[in-house]
Amino acid sequence: MILYTAGTTSTPKGVILTHKNLYSNAINAAIAHGTKATDITLVALPLSHSFGITTMNKAYKYGNLHVLMRKFHAGEAFRLIEKYKVTDMPGVPAMFTMMLNSPESIGHDLSSWKSCLSAGAPFPLANMTAFQQRFNCKVFEAYGLSEASPAVSTNYHNRPTKPGSIGQPMPDVEVRIVDDQDRNVPSGTVGELLVRGPNVSSGYYKLPAETAKTFKNGWLYTGDMAKMDEDGYLYLVERKKDLIIRGGFNIYPRDIEETLYKHPSVQDAVAIGVPDPVMGEEIKVYIVLKEGAATAPQEILRYCQDQLAKHKWPKHIDIVKAIPRNPMGKILRKELRKLNDPKV
Repeated sequence: MILYTAGTTSTPKGVILTHKNLYSNAINAAIAHGTKATDITLVALPLSHSFGITTMNKAYKYGNLHVLMRKFHAGEAFRLIEKYKVTDMPGVPAMFTMMLNSPESIGHDLSSWKSCLSAGAPFPLANMTAFQQRFNCKVFEAYGLSEASPAVSTNYHNRPTKPGSIGQPMPDVEVRIVDDQDRNVPSGTVGELLVRGPNVSSGYYKLPAETAKTFKNGWLYTGDMAKMDEDGYLYLVERKKDLIIRGGFNIYPRDIEETLYKHPSVQDAVAIGVPDPVMGEEIKVYIVLKEGAATAPQEILRYCQDQLAKHKWPKHIDIVKAIPRNPMGKILRKELRKLNDPKV
């Protein structure tokens, strides 16, 4: 299969995936998640996306019922969970956040629904905690990318989960966290995440230069910044390209976004770096307010000043109706950066 990347940070590239890549990933994902033939899975993921493809391949292998949605809608999801006694649901945080904020769950019997697999984007901790409490449904965060078929790590169903962690490497998958000189960094230190295993693609279709840059000596250079704790749990920090460098300080947008999600009026938030003649880059945040909420940029700034170190205070705050996302719920930061810098 040739599967094209989402293109959230650059031009989409065709990832070459073999039968072995896809098969190994589906089998190892099923092992990690304890997949059984009796599972009933609600699937609103596009089956043309790597996340949807792996979910579909697990169904082929294990024969568990999949209830397919052509397009995600929170109210319809609740109806299907009740009707088919759905036990689990893979999805992206945007889907689960819509369910959390939807009043349509009232009156539905959702007691069969025990677990969710969240991937494709970081799930803000405040939203994830509220989701689990409201639906009594355990969220297992995972991480992957098209070049790895896609699953790299997950919180295993038979192991402890850690808030904010994307879990441990999948069976048969090796990872390293390295610095700019390809040296392994100590536990707890941020570096680039490298991946090796039977799930890793051989390269990009008709792009030899891009292939040589991303696939080196058997390792996939993900371009994602991460750290690993002493128990082997991974924590995704940021895409290398999304790092904000303000006056020499490295600032991870997720630190700011996680803080903003705790504000009672904020439904959605994103932080980006915008050009600044003095600091090199300044922080700009885009915010979507919850329905019925009313707050001003100055109030958001005061909240950030109370919660964040000074070098992480946003200089620009825009309250908008929506934040651009692709069909899988990933924020299109590239589009936001274009609004502030035509050269991007």
